Amino acid sequence: MDKKYGAYICTGCGIGEALDIEALTQVVTGEMSMECKTHEALCSKAGRELIENDINNEGVNTVVIGACSPRVMREEFDFGDDKITVRANLREQVVWCQPEGAGADFTQELASDYMRMGCTQAKKTDLPVPFKMDVINKKILVMGGGIAGMTSALEAARAGYEVTLIEKADVLGGKALGWRKQFPTSAPWSNLEENSIADLVNAVNANDSITVKTTTEVARISGAPGDFGATFKAAGTKGEWDAPFRVTVDEQDKIDKGQMDDPNVGMKKYTEANPAAEKFGSVVLATGWTPADVSEFEHLLPGNDKVVTNAQFEKLAKEGKVPARVAFIQSPGGEEHDKDFPYCNSVTSMVALKQANYVREDNPDGKAYVLYQHMRTPGNMEMFYKAAQDNDGIFMTKAAVTSVEEQGASLIVNAKDTLLNEDISLEVDMVVLAAGMLPATIDKASINLAYRQGPGFLDLDLFDGYADSHFICFPYETRRTGVYTCGGVRKATTMAETIDDAGGAALKAIQCIESADRGVSVHPRSGDQSYPEFFFQRCTQCKRCTEECPFGALDDDEKGTPLPNPTRCRRCGTCMGACPERIIGFKNYNVDMIGSMVKSIEVPEDDDDKLRYLVLVCENDAYPALDMAAMRRKGLNNLVRFIPVRCLGSVNVVWVKDALSSGMDGVMLLGCKYGDDYQCHFVKGSEIANKRMDNIGETLGSLGLEPERCAMKQVAITDFNKVPDMIQEFVDQIDELGPNPFKGF
Repeated sequence: MDKKYGAYICTGCGIGEALDIEALTQVVTGEMSMECKTHEALCSKAGRELIENDINNEGVNTVVIGACSPRVMREEFDFGDDKITVRANLREQVVWCQPEGAGADFTQELASDYMRMGCTQAKKTDLPVPFKMDVINKKILVMGGGIAGMTSALEAARAGYEVTLIEKADVLGGKALGWRKQFPTSAPWSNLEENSIADLVNAVNANDSITVKTTTEVARISGAPGDFGATFKAAGTKGEWDAPFRVTVDEQDKIDKGQMDDPNVGMKKYTEANPAAEKFGSVVLATGWTPADVSEFEHLLPGNDKVVTNAQFEKLAKEGKVPARVAFIQSPGGEEHDKDFPYCNSVTSMVALKQANYVREDNPDGKAYVLYQHMRTPGNMEMFYKAAQDNDGIFMTKAAVTSVEEQGASLIVNAKDTLLNEDISLEVDMVVLAAGMLPATIDKASINLAYRQGPGFLDLDLFDGYADSHFICFPYETRRTGVYTCGGVRKATTMAETIDDAGGAALKAIQCIESADRGVSVHPRSGDQSYPEFFFQRCTQCKRCTEECPFGALDDDEKGTPLPNPTRCRRCGTCMGACPERIIGFKNYNVDMIGSMVKSIEVPEDDDDKLRYLVLVCENDAYPALDMAAMRRKGLNNLVRFIPVRCLGSVNVVWVKDALSSGMDGVMLLGCKYGDDYQCHFVKGSEIANKRMDNIGETLGSLGLEPERCAMKQVAITDFNKVPDMIQEFVDQIDELGPNPFKGF
């Protein structure tokens, strides 16, 4: 579009008192060649009317706002999807964050640079055009017919969506069919309730919007949100995908490792033979859980017919085979006194209490012993725990079990009571081991995605087998856009928690479909109309973008050229940061735009007291931390210039080179934590950026620049008190090195 610019500087919130507004306006009108107006409160009704008047009467369609952080006042400064709006953060990151005794000239230079960067960003930004699919399918596929799957199906159907529910067993209900009773779901939260699974099954079968397919599994899922293609097979059979004419074992192994010249070869064979795949808009994965293995704890006599898991005991209880004396062991004990069984959590604690009640219900003189290291009963379940404490036949103590021995028809449980610090021995008829809830395996046998990155989800070792893309902020999402998890495959949950979980996954599946229909991103950049565009004429088929994309948004064509799937894309820009040829970009976020913003920063050539530092800041955790530090009036070094980026994974190393070649003295990347306890909203972005920074350090060394001039720091959103010191530490390190020797060249 032909742009008509309008820049506006707010003088409220202390901005006008701290800055020379007239001089700042001249920077915009003179250097940046934009008309500039000021107002005492741009966020007010009068301030907005000032801008809207220029839009309606003067044809302004590209607006630069010099005011508060882009993280606040979003509605006040939203002028529609057909307008470009850029925010220059003068309040939080210029005025409110000035260190004690800061010179006015330092503050003014800082504000001028932010206005230069804001105007440059506006000039380099184009309006994104949403990716619209020719045809979109709004049916939802739900995999798994247990509590989670049936609830998701019902919630989606009630919202007006068609659902296909598949279950590998011959009946719906899952593991809940084998439960004798269920936890309390209402006050007084002390009494077990009758199993309600039959009502849920009946509701699903009676719903005309739900198509149920039992004894069925997924053979293959191809495509992307809004256009998934799924084919099915009879449960327990190999199915057509596994037939020899598909791909060989060696071919599939190469596909999984990204070593196949044409990783879609198998899918092409499959599609040719199975053109009539059923279409879906999104997928809910509710394939449940299995009991964790406890056979390794030999001192507890696993394999003995009187030593069972909690899942096995539930079956015995439903059959009315509950012994009179039962010990419920919650942790393996032995030398590992402070650990529970694998995958134990609050659910296994409450299951022990539930089953202890069975012992009392079925035996007038029954005795149930619950031996634990950790007893977890969150929320209203604390009342359930207290009711068990008040039961005369239920005994609970913190204890480390040292051995289980046979003694005639009985078992002797030996333990050290860690509360009383004494040894105890219990004679019981049965021992129940609290096997945890292991998520059902997510691999070729279940999801079978026809993706270049493989048929399952990547890096499940990070989550102990659970499917997840950001457990805290995006609980239902997986590493594959459009596929959402709930219930036992996502985390260990009670029946009530599973129902809530399933409703959330259904809503996410619906959101995904509707977002794909509008051509916008689902998460975490919800509503983002941009998507990556490729200048394929310069593509060298290096495959870095396809290998580094955390979400499998890119496949390959026959030549190895990236094959984008826009509705899979989460708009993180990792592909853009990966590309050595710099041929990938977004209309409103690209290599040229950020590079131009870097070059717009004014770098003094002959003043050692005014060195310049660039910090590329992740917009998800690090940028909010900076804002919160400023809101608390924490001083930030005013020689530092911050540029927000979508994710550190999107940082192209050319930006670092641009900064240093323009004379800046140091460059830092400030982003989310990575590793096992990662906080990156895009999973791998910070980790990938760290590897790239290692490489650029070597490059700097070859150019005669100290590698220490580049650094990367991890920060959580709650680290706002630490951020100023982290930045100052970096500045002090560069000060010791002295000015950039390229300054002035």
